[in-house]
Amino acid sequence: MSQKPQEISVTISSQLKELNRIERLTEKIAKKLDFSEDQQDNLAIAVTEAVGNAIVHGNKKDPNKKVYIAFQLGEDWVEVSVRDEGEGFDPNTLSNPLDPNNLMKESGRGIFILKSLMDDVSFSFTPKGTTIRFTMKKKG
Repeated sequence: MSQKPQEISVTISSQLKELNRIERLTEKIAKKLDFSEDQQDNLAIAVTEAVGNAIVHGNKKDPNKKVYIAFQLGEDWVEVSVRDEGEGFDPNTLSNPLDPNNLMKESGRGIFILKSLMDDVSFSFTPKGTTIRFTMKKKG
């Protein structure tokens, strides 16, 4: 019989200085799940990318708006959800970061990176904000 997933939730203000705290928490969670070094790094990259996007693009760095981060921990997986209080976006309209015209752009890679590092990525949009959910399963 498998155990009920553990949940760890954090709410932060929309300030980039909060990213360090979230990155440290993510590293602790990845270690707790005994993820490989590569997976620990990939999870930290994915979470900081998603939270950074929520702060900058979703909440427009408005310190009065919050970002809600929740980690569901299973025996050999973690699901992360990151919710902002922004207006949302259409993931189908994002430009391809591998297009030669986009290679030198400073932004536009976050979702691409998430999809390449995680096992599953999904979005949901409500009038209260955008939520991105992504899952990583332990390898090996």
